[in-house]
Amino acid sequence: MGIRKAGIVLGLLAAAALPLFAAPSAAKTVEKTAAKKPPVAAKPASSDDPDSAVDTIGPPSQGALAAAGWHIIDDLVTGARLGLPSALVPKTAPARMGSRWTSGQRQIDIETFRLHEAALPALFDDEKKVRHRTVEHSTLTPDSFVMSGLQGLKRFIVRVQSSGSELRGVTILFDRATEGVMAPIAAAMANSYQGFPDPNAAPPPGLRRSVEYGTAIVVSGQGHLITSAQIADGCQAIAIPGFGHAERIAADKTNAIALLRVYGAQDLLPVTLAGDSGTGDDLTLVGVADPLAQAGGGAVTRAPAHRTAQNLDPAPKLGFSGAAAVDAQGRLAGMVDLSSTAVAGAGAVSQATLIPAETLRAFLHAQNIAPASGRTPIDQSVVRVICVRK
Repeated sequence: MGIRKAGIVLGLLAAAALPLFAAPSAAKTVEKTAAKKPPVAAKPASSDDPDSAVDTIGPPSQGALAAAGWHIIDDLVTGARLGLPSALVPKTAPARMGSRWTSGQRQIDIETFRLHEAALPALFDDEKKVRHRTVEHSTLTPDSFVMSGLQGLKRFIVRVQSSGSELRGVTILFDRATEGVMAPIAAAMANSYQGFPDPNAAPPPGLRRSVEYGTAIVVSGQGHLITSAQIADGCQAIAIPGFGHAERIAADKTNAIALLRVYGAQDLLPVTLAGDSGTGDDLTLVGVADPLAQAGGGAVTRAPAHRTAQNLDPAPKLGFSGAAAVDAQGRLAGMVDLSSTAVAGAGAVSQATLIPAETLRAFLHAQNIAPASGRTPIDQSVVRVICVRK
């Protein structure tokens, strides 16, 4: 009954998914049928359960989420964003059409998928015909569907979202013996799933992306760069495109600054930090936006911002954490620290603060790095930084 309630609540979310855990022959049938059926107009929202709007299931407690190792991740294979109970599914592996996470004894299976040139209503109908599956609840809307019930000896929830002719989804399977723990967790997973996250929107607070993009400012000709501390935190590897591997050699988390070093790099042009700092409240932010925010590109771009008592307004695109802020005369006013915060009724909202040039100079002085002088154009002193985490 618990998973049925979870599916009913998820039906209100208007989403669903593909049977990636079905027997191989069934999965191939679904893939082939969904890909080849011509797109048709989606039906109005429909549900197999007329009481879905009044049946509820309580969300997992914060303690239960913490014990499950809950965190929000970006699935690099499909491009989707989802909540994952990492402590419950420590094993990871590539999947046929996405990514897969499992528990030690396979009591829990979570798998993402991505289909091109597929029809949502056709996939919805095929899902109901999967072998050994008993559908207890399903809801279809024009751009998503959700389905839940029994599959063999396991409970399941599948959720799919569409954008044009592309479908992205997640399948969650778990033993009935784990239902007391997993029913609310599975509901939370389906609730948090975003098949097509907005690349310009703030990520959920606490999201640690497996690959994160930011900006770094060159501060010496010997390969020293500074960036936002959160960009360089927890990285298995750090890369500066065009210059090679970088190492984090110091950090001041109080002031949100990290110092990187690229060894043997040529043609690094340091920013002008000696002399007067930028003045005024109308600034220009110079950085390298996340590839998702510039159609896969890596160009240095500019964005206007106004300095207030607390923040920079408006906050720039993702990827601008670590960007330079300059005044009307091109003088460095500071470095951008970009984060997200939860706002009631608005979800996650980007928030940008300015780390003043004086603070940057003091940090470099403590690291025995003399501020550079000269007239290097700011666009030539900012580079993309890529953090790769486990």
